[in-house]
Amino acid sequence: MDFALVFVQMLNGLQLGLLLFLVASGLTLVFGILDFVNLAHGSLYMLGAFVCASLTFLTGNFLIAIALALPVMAVIGWGIERVVVRQLYRRDHLDQVLGSFGLLLVFDVAVHLIWGPAGIAIPLPAWLDTHIGLAEDVVIPVYRLLIIGTGLAVAALLFWLVHHTRFGMLIRAGASDRTMAGALGIDITRLFTLVFALGAALAGLAGMLVAPITEASIGMGNSVIITAFVVIVVGGIGSMKGAFIGAMIIGLIDTLGRSFIDDGFRLIMGTAAAETAGPAVSAMLIYLLMAVILALRPQGLFPPSGR
Repeated sequence: MDFALVFVQMLNGLQLGLLLFLVASGLTLVFGILDFVNLAHGSLYMLGAFVCASLTFLTGNFLIAIALALPVMAVIGWGIERVVVRQLYRRDHLDQVLGSFGLLLVFDVAVHLIWGPAGIAIPLPAWLDTHIGLAEDVVIPVYRLLIIGTGLAVAALLFWLVHHTRFGMLIRAGASDRTMAGALGIDITRLFTLVFALGAALAGLAGMLVAPITEASIGMGNSVIITAFVVIVVGGIGSMKGAFIGAMIIGLIDTLGRSFIDDGFRLIMGTAAAETAGPAVSAMLIYLLMAVILALRPQGLFPPSGR
């Protein structure tokens, strides 16, 4: 086996896992604390990409655009929670699914009206649009390292926020028993708004980071939200630790499976059959993992304490 290729694909899996963590961390907070099934969370991922694209062309600097787009996404999340989501908290999950799916459609149409039907490619600064050669056969894009470093830094910041601040204490209390938290004097309405705004900023950041690779496009969040739900089911709904570890597992399984499972099939079947079966099986791996977790440990690998 080409170990240089394995190393590169593991970095790809780490990158994917950290991007999934940024989306899933906000989703697991919203789902775990607010008990709100938000199918429109992927639309915040898309909005982050488009807002960042506009600010990049306005400022001429991609990093400054990210710094400006983050508070914009938090404000958008705040507005969505105040105007729409707050009305659905006391409704059942079917109403929440229908309401958030309606939001998803509204955001797709709004993006089409504002930015047009075509995708927007975000140019990177010259120092990011380059590669580092670690060995003769190993070339790593600098931007990939920036995504990995940013993801790890945000993960560390979130763990500090959740476990070592008063706001984090309130988040953990709300995730464990929001009724009791409200009875003890915690302003649940304000907490919900802040959590939703934080989740919107995190999802938007993931969209901003991936846009220079895939470009900002309408509906780009519709597929990532499915994978993000898989992550929080595997890790444990409401658990930041579970979201991180689940995202790493899903990212590595998805990337390595797509890269190498067909090579394994060639050992037991013909090349044509392996190339046909490999992609099909690799696409199912993360869902098979979720099914196993649900069967053996339905609360997830790292459920929050008290849930």
